[in-house]
Amino acid sequence: MVNRLTAPAETTSAAYLRTASATQPTHRSAVVWLTGLSAAGKSTIAGRVADELRAQGRRTYTLDGDDLRSGLCSDLGFSLEDRTENIRRAAQVARLLLAADLTVLCTFISPLEVDRRAARRIVGDDDFLEVYVQTPIEACIARDPKGLYQRALAGEIPDFTGISSPYEPPADPDLVVGTGAQSLDACVRSVLELLDAHDSAYNGS
Repeated sequence: MVNRLTAPAETTSAAYLRTASATQPTHRSAVVWLTGLSAAGKSTIAGRVADELRAQGRRTYTLDGDDLRSGLCSDLGFSLEDRTENIRRAAQVARLLLAADLTVLCTFISPLEVDRRAARRIVGDDDFLEVYVQTPIEACIARDPKGLYQRALAGEIPDFTGISSPYEPPADPDLVVGTGAQSLDACVRSVLELLDAHDSAYNGS
């Protein structure tokens, strides 16, 4: 636990909190931020990646957009302003979990580039891995597991990303995967390889 009496005021990053902990992990923890349209496959990929990480003995936690909106962010709507606050809160939670040496898998539509950049600043650039789940909107509409696209197209849901609210693709993501063109196994493998590369950079290999 960080000693608040001795921690310098300017050193509030997750990296500092991790350094101040009593033990160091074998693997470097990270925040994997999966962004993409609704039904793009973010949660499915994250679930499989989490299973693989646990099988490797790595501590992980998945922050899901729907889960946060049912609790911590239940007071927020879907205006662009509320989306910005939703992502800010999510990034702060991810930062705390990262400081506890967990690999955090975040599944948020997070449609605005400015909000994703803010999330990266909150978490810290070294440990923020942005993964763009680039699934065509046609494929997302065809899946539509919750029937949200059909309702949005019928005008029943305002401010729906990809239909009546914008989605800005990441300008420079750390990884691009796509469940429309790639198999789920291939997407999962790519995310795991990204984490391996993050470990290698940390270990200097």
